Amino acid sequence: MADTATQHMEVEHPVLDVIRSRWSPAIYSPQPVESEKLLSILEAARWAPSSFNAQPWSFLVARKEEPQEFARMLSCLVPGNVAWAQHVPVLMISVAKLQFDHDGSANRHAFHDTGIATGFLMLQAASLGILAHGMAGFDAAKARELYGIPESHEAVAAIGLGYPGDPQGAPEELRKRNQHKPRRTLREFVFAGRWGQPLSLL
Repeated sequence: MADTATQHMEVEHPVLDVIRSRWSPAIYSPQPVESEKLLSILEAARWAPSSFNAQPWSFLVARKEEPQEFARMLSCLVPGNVAWAQHVPVLMISVAKLQFDHDGSANRHAFHDTGIATGFLMLQAASLGILAHGMAGFDAAKARELYGIPESHEAVAAIGLGYPGDPQGAPEELRKRNQHKPRRTLREFVFAGRWGQPLSLL
């Protein structure tokens, strides 16, 4: 079997190597993420584009080196994610600010822009050999309570971050989850003229 820690996905058209190497493993090494690399990963999120340059994202971070903080964030995850995320060296929760500062109106792009910042974060991590796994399976209300997230903000997703681990010896369920997932073709989501009609270039 190919080494899933280094395997590149097959692409239909050329893309940056870092995009091909990024994926979301379920098996992680216990190796800590170096402080300078973690800061570089977070710095990448800082430079993401956003509507009106509002930069609506925030990230709560818990590192394995701080067991009490790590356990607190881990408690926000659903059991299926705890099964693997308990082994990552860094956990995060992304948070979006729901209103613009300049006029107080609703920012309907807040989740979109927080997602872009998370994508920047993930690609920077992948360029350093560190992989991130985003999670919808977490309790946003519990995160709000535990971290005092204000009503003007909303927890978006949880993220596990670390170096990919060796699947040998890992539980069978995690090995099944520790696989690259298939991707839709461009014809399935790139349209022109009307919905569902593939771009003629394809």
